[in-house]
Amino acid sequence: MKNLLSLSAVAVLMGSAAYADVVVGVSWSNFQEERWKTDEAAIVGALDAAGATYVSTDAQSSSSKQLSDIESLIAQGIDALIILAQDSQAIGPAVQAASDEGIPVIAYDRLIEDRRAFYLTFDNVEVGRMQARAVFAAQPTGNYVMIKGSPTDPNADFLRGGQQEIIAAAVDSGAITIVGEAYTDGWLPANAQRNMEQILTANDNKVDAVVASNDGTAGGVVAALTAQGMEGIPVSGQDGDHAALNRVASGTQTVSVWKDARELGKAAGEAAVALANGQSVGQADEWTSPAGTTLTARFLAPVPITADNLTVVVDAGWITKEALCQGVTNGPAPCN
Repeated sequence: MKNLLSLSAVAVLMGSAAYADVVVGVSWSNFQEERWKTDEAAIVGALDAAGATYVSTDAQSSSSKQLSDIESLIAQGIDALIILAQDSQAIGPAVQAASDEGIPVIAYDRLIEDRRAFYLTFDNVEVGRMQARAVFAAQPTGNYVMIKGSPTDPNADFLRGGQQEIIAAAVDSGAITIVGEAYTDGWLPANAQRNMEQILTANDNKVDAVVASNDGTAGGVVAALTAQGMEGIPVSGQDGDHAALNRVASGTQTVSVWKDARELGKAAGEAAVALANGQSVGQADEWTSPAGTTLTARFLAPVPITADNLTVVVDAGWITKEALCQGVTNGPAPCN
């Protein structure tokens, strides 16, 4: 038994040494968003636990910069590449360059239509369903606005498809009228606000509900509504941004579909180390995209956060009660 233990210990040490040599590069599309800082911390934590090294770049919402960023990461000798794609179509040459060097690629949170990429995300169609379900429960009739994500991000259409599943019957019956719909370039809140302002003007402010596709766009929508004295009508979002959760507590946002970025980042870090060492990724299956591309993928489960279950994110340590309830009086639990 003593000899077996010694051999086992040697194997562990050898594995640790191999992992210590692993360098994982991460190409962020736009690190400005609050969400990605949480993802990064989780990725770094997973890599640190494995003894691997983290390097990163920020494309600052530029698809051309992202391509040059990835060239730089490859030149640094990375062993695995995690990409949050700015443009899922334009990123193709980067995947090819990584493949040419034998570097495995993880399509992080956003689909890359390439069978060589491991797709790791949440179930974004279900996120869309959750968003529309919460808004529809609050406002089952009237004039709806659909504020979509970036036209270069496949998630925007996954979300929109899920949203439509929930409201389709009401739209067909005439109970709901979609009076405005717009993509949000770069997912930028300022662009969402401008789109919402234009839709409000075009409809003489006759809007009853807004299905916005993430918390950043929801923030832009709420700013536009507030300027017209319309804050409080149903608005959706996603990501569990602290500002959005505070809006849910204060009643200016109806739902933020929480995708625990700590779990996604941890999974990405662990997958990157495994792939760099030629190992398979656990809890993954083959999945075929709407365009017909078959990839290995893993989908994590999202959770809709409304005024009825805000304690969930506090209990999980995602946000403090103080941050959640800032400026909120006589709000829902735990802000009451």
